[in-house]
Amino acid sequence: MIETIHQTLKRLEARLATEELDVNAAFLLLEHVTQKSRASLLADLREPLTEQQLRQFEDLSSELLTGKPIQHIIGQEWFYGRPFSVSKDVLIPRPETEELVQGAMQRASKLFGNKSIRVADIGTGSGAIAVTFQLECPNAQVTATDISEAALAVARRNAEQNDSQVTLVQGDLAQPLQNEKWDIVLSNPPYIGLDEASSMSPTVLDYEPHGALFADENGLVLYRKLAETLPAIMKKPALIGLEIGYLQASSVQRLFQNAFPKSKIELVQDMNGKDRMIFCEIR
Repeated sequence: MIETIHQTLKRLEARLATEELDVNAAFLLLEHVTQKSRASLLADLREPLTEQQLRQFEDLSSELLTGKPIQHIIGQEWFYGRPFSVSKDVLIPRPETEELVQGAMQRASKLFGNKSIRVADIGTGSGAIAVTFQLECPNAQVTATDISEAALAVARRNAEQNDSQVTLVQGDLAQPLQNEKWDIVLSNPPYIGLDEASSMSPTVLDYEPHGALFADENGLVLYRKLAETLPAIMKKPALIGLEIGYLQASSVQRLFQNAFPKSKIELVQDMNGKDRMIFCEIR
């Protein structure tokens, strides 16, 4: 008996649910295998897959059921309406980070208008923040840093495939930025404490780079280092935007209030109502 796309989809969704994995991955996998948009796929739910598509779907389904992220299987994730390549060397971009970019752009518009500005993204990973900011704000000259050469290779690919002019530099945190002054610095650094690993999903823990997830000092060490090094390289006015762990707000606020005593520190919650971003406006 020939199975329709709808039946194939439901079969995988049921297996994913049994394994307590993300059922939404089934639809993403079908989009990848059929090379159809979501709208086209929904219109064709009563059609069968071709033999070749079905073979590919079954092979990739087996990988998905091991807990491997769908983004690693299909090789990409969408961020701010654009496709970004991902691999085991970079963190998969999250929707919360889109909110960091959006919040930074809104504040940049108020602070700088249409003036040419210098922007740095520290710990760029896939390049999602840097590439998106440069494309959305063409008046921004954007530099992205990462300590990982493998991550920078992914970011370079993403800049090229999205036609973005971003300068990529290898180095630890703000170290490669020391010879310039910056209008905006953004960062989504590793911020998970090592003791939190046991409570994390295997899909994250087993497949995403630990260097992009975990940090010492209960996840705060990189915020402390940024608070120590950024005062010397920020212009006035300037903006710092950071993604944080939802329990770190008071600690990170304190670090940056001490580093920039006259700044306006703003805590912003994400779409789920969790403390997720800190913006430091330096006047």
